[in-house]
Amino acid sequence: MIRSATVFLASAVLLSSCVPEGRREMESARANAGPPVVVPTPRPSPSPTPAPPPAEPVRTGFWFEGPMQQGALLTGRVPSGTRSLIFEGEPVDIGKDGFFIIGLDRDSKAEVRLVATLNEGRTVERTLNVAPGDWKLEYINAPYRAGVSSEAFKARRGPELARIVAARDVNVVSDGWRQDFIWPVTGRQSGYFGSQRVYQGKPGSYHGGADIAVPTGTIFVAPADGVVTLAAKDDFTLEGKLIIIDHGMGLNSAFLHASEILVNKGDRVKQGQPIGKVGRSGRATGPHLHWGLKWKDARIDPLLVAGPPSE
Repeated sequence: MIRSATVFLASAVLLSSCVPEGRREMESARANAGPPVVVPTPRPSPSPTPAPPPAEPVRTGFWFEGPMQQGALLTGRVPSGTRSLIFEGEPVDIGKDGFFIIGLDRDSKAEVRLVATLNEGRTVERTLNVAPGDWKLEYINAPYRAGVSSEAFKARRGPELARIVAARDVNVVSDGWRQDFIWPVTGRQSGYFGSQRVYQGKPGSYHGGADIAVPTGTIFVAPADGVVTLAAKDDFTLEGKLIIIDHGMGLNSAFLHASEILVNKGDRVKQGQPIGKVGRSGRATGPHLHWGLKWKDARIDPLLVAGPPSE
């Protein structure tokens, strides 16, 4: 018995001596450490507040883009803080960013005036010098003879003109006026805006649009975004099948002599969208598209808005 106890004690001492010193210290520290300490996860730092965009410089005067000549459409920007704008005595709409457009009629005066009224009541004025247009004039050595309209023509023409005036009086919301206009169809230009015959010093009526000669059935498209304010699918006496699109800010396009109309009144169209097919309806000597542009009552040269057409 004594020997057995001695052997057991020796074995215990031997086993205890086999535990590494570091492990014994670690176990002892763990026994005396108490409950584990919870270290909170640090919150991420808030993202810095972005700096506000730099303030736009104050505009003290007008800015313009476009040719200062008869038949042109100008894009402009008013001075900062403008509350109203007057052009030649008529009010002009202004975008929220201060941009606007004005049309210089084919027969515009040599000088025109803009007046901006600022929020504090002060006014800023600008006079524009308008260069004459380079129109194709044909001088005829013969007296001028005005055509005589029949009663039947007058009876039809009155309601047609009323529909055209009503379509151009519509004030739609569209940003088409801000776009770079494209030609509704490409081909040979057969008629020029502003061209006119002069009979022994007396001028006849001038051509109010640009003509592109292409085959009947050729698709033509919207030159810019807008809203259809007239889609005359029954022939008018002169214009034939007629479309008018309002591009906003008083600017509208008219397309004459179509063989087919692909849109309806009230449609909102996008630039490049097919709207009709070329024809020779109404008073036309051959198939072509007549494209007319007006800003309010001013007739505008499409060539000065969309650039030269490609054939």
